[in-house]
Amino acid sequence: MTKKTIKFASPLIDSKEKKEVLKILNSGIYSQGVKCKKFEQNFKRLTKAKYATTVNSCTSGMHLFYFSIGLKKGDEVIVPAQTHVATAHAVELTGAKPVFVDSNLADGNIDIRKVEKKINKKTKAICIVHFLGFPVEMDKLKKLAKKNKIFLLEDCALSLGAIYKKIHTGLWGDAGVFSFYPTKQITSGEGGMIITNNKKIYEKIKIKKSLGVGRSFLERKIPGIYDTIDVGFNYRMSEIHAAIGVEQLKKLPYFLRLRKKNFFYLKNKIEKIKNLKILFSKNKNSINAYYCMNILLLDKKLKERNLIITNLEKKNIGVSVNYPQPVPRMKYYKEKYGYKKNQFKNAEFISDKSISLPLGPHLNKKDLDHIANSLKEILI
Repeated sequence: MTKKTIKFASPLIDSKEKKEVLKILNSGIYSQGVKCKKFEQNFKRLTKAKYATTVNSCTSGMHLFYFSIGLKKGDEVIVPAQTHVATAHAVELTGAKPVFVDSNLADGNIDIRKVEKKINKKTKAICIVHFLGFPVEMDKLKKLAKKNKIFLLEDCALSLGAIYKKIHTGLWGDAGVFSFYPTKQITSGEGGMIITNNKKIYEKIKIKKSLGVGRSFLERKIPGIYDTIDVGFNYRMSEIHAAIGVEQLKKLPYFLRLRKKNFFYLKNKIEKIKNLKILFSKNKNSINAYYCMNILLLDKKLKERNLIITNLEKKNIGVSVNYPQPVPRMKYYKEKYGYKKNQFKNAEFISDKSISLPLGPHLNKKDLDHIANSLKEILI
């Protein structure tokens, strides 16, 4: 057994990021400087978005979007049942109600066929998640949103680099929000980015993310003189985080190539194991971002998930679960909105019977071989 610990995620930070962070520390300008602007410009160039603005987290970005469209108590937003709780929290924090929809079992994304049935007069928006970096069929949802005159938000926390029909995720809807948490395709330590082609939404978000102040630090003609034109939050990204993000973004193509290579190498090694299914999007119109590999345990292995995770950890393999509960089954949402067993059957199955395996660029073939061989030993 290898003595090396294979981490689920390990950001690849080198001297370039450290050098840029040191420059910021020495400059004395830690907020509202030039690095955030540069990060935004580079991100627009990558995704081909008209507008981009940094925020301190993906959750903040979604929250800002909802406030920018006037979401309020009595409104409803359709969200996937199988997602990170932040997707629902961003709705809940506005006073509106998240309305959950089940997943499909092919790639774990929202079941598009069930979305339309949830739309009513209270529905203000649809929020989708590109689960594990597999793009949702956005043309269908965009058509549905347009037909019902509701907003469409893309939670792109796991989908940086993912493309559907030649359009980057985040640009099919009214806005897309990305995460730079340490486990993601790139990191800034903490942070997020909002992209949109809608100038009105962009201008509102830009003001609201910075306490409703009309002009940023760099835009003021006279230092210290500004006005507040709206109520807002302090959801800005720091210059230190942006400095890391700028350098990480340069490495994204390399990181994505390695993630894809690792996915198919590991898939080829384990796909013939009985009682195991790999979540995977085979859509020919999509370019996947390959955040991690979710395996579903079938048949007699159903009740052994936690034991299998423990056994993998004993072999020094870091794994995770994306995600351990369907959001509507979590205590807060269950108590507030009610919940019935099998109400979200596919989301429950994915949550209860999946294990997330690492794919990041920190892994080499020896690591992947160890993961595959360990799985075979444990499952067969």
